[in-house]
Amino acid sequence: MTSNAESREVLQIITSCNNVAPARKREKSSDMGALSREERRRRRRATQKYRTAHATRERIRVEAFNVAFAELRKLLPTLPPDKKLSKIEILRLAICYIAYLNHVLDA
Repeated sequence: MTSNAESREVLQIITSCNNVAPARKREKSSDMGALSREERRRRRRATQKYRTAHATRERIRVEAFNVAFAELRKLLPTLPPDKKLSKIEILRLAICYIAYLNHVLDA
């Protein structure tokens, strides 16, 4: 009899667990619908896949940015020609060089 009572108790526990688990899932899915757009965006951005894709896009963007600065640097006259310039120095030198070229065209 004890084993039958134990079996019934185990069966009841399993049944009650099965009834509880789907309710939790429903709560989560209904909870996801209740999330604001901003909260869903934050959760999506927190995933490893999103972070990896974002890092790859950023790496490509920075690489293109650096290539553009290298191309601009090739067009600017400096002494010595192989002098290493920072990005801000390249921009300032480009501004001065453009102003000089405008002055030459006006004269």
